[in-house]
Amino acid sequence: MPLIEFNNITKEYEPGFKALDDISFKVDDGEFVFLVGPSGAGKSTVVKLLIKEDVPNSGEILFAEQNIKDIPSTDLNYLRRRIGVVFQDFKLLETRTVFENVAVALEVADASDREIKNIV
Repeated sequence: MPLIEFNNITKEYEPGFKALDDISFKVDDGEFVFLVGPSGAGKSTVVKLLIKEDVPNSGEILFAEQNIKDIPSTDLNYLRRRIGVVFQDFKLLETRTVFENVAVALEVADASDREIKNIV
């Protein structure tokens, strides 16, 4: 059973400019996936759609067999915690150490202090 499914996704930002045009793919549970390609290929659009920062014009996106469009905005943090995304600009907090920057994501995911220390 796929963990993530993009089924016939089209994302058009303005008439005539399709960032994604009828794409479909599946990612199985436990798979580690990289999105690579030239600037403008649609990588950021795929990630934004996956975490419901944006919505497709057509098609459906399933996460653990649930249609992402049906997830209420109040539950988006739960979805985003379950999907590990590393952004190009890393979104580091300049006022924190490397340890503290890594720990932030674990704190948000409700990890214990012991877990955080071991993982970081």
